[in-house]
Amino acid sequence: MSSNANHSHHSADAHGHDHHGGHEAAHGTFKSYMTGFILSVILTAIPFWLVMGKVFSDPSVTAALIMILGAIQIIVHMIYFLHMNTRSEGGWNMMALIFTIILVIIALSGSLWVMHHLNANMMVMSPDMMRNMP
Repeated sequence: MSSNANHSHHSADAHGHDHHGGHEAAHGTFKSYMTGFILSVILTAIPFWLVMGKVFSDPSVTAALIMILGAIQIIVHMIYFLHMNTRSEGGWNMMALIFTIILVIIALSGSLWVMHHLNANMMVMSPDMMRNMP
């Protein structure tokens, strides 16, 4: 006769929390989810207001602010909803994120570099040359 109480597959402490060697990210509390939600709403409302209210006369300033607020919102989502930090999954989540960011920066900067040089090295066509095109 073996007792199933002594051979439990899950380890739980006195409070009923499961512990798996620190490999799983902690789940958020209601307060942390609400904080993330409120920050997300604010970070969505500000760009909407910037565009609809035509706050800045220069569209490039508006675009730069929207991209900055978008990057901040990505960080808010990763912290409050995806529970990413340096401790989750033994740090591998953060390493994967850093690797992904580096790849995206390389791809974007390389694409912009190629497009800039293609634009700079294109032959300028006069209207007469355009008329003679097949």
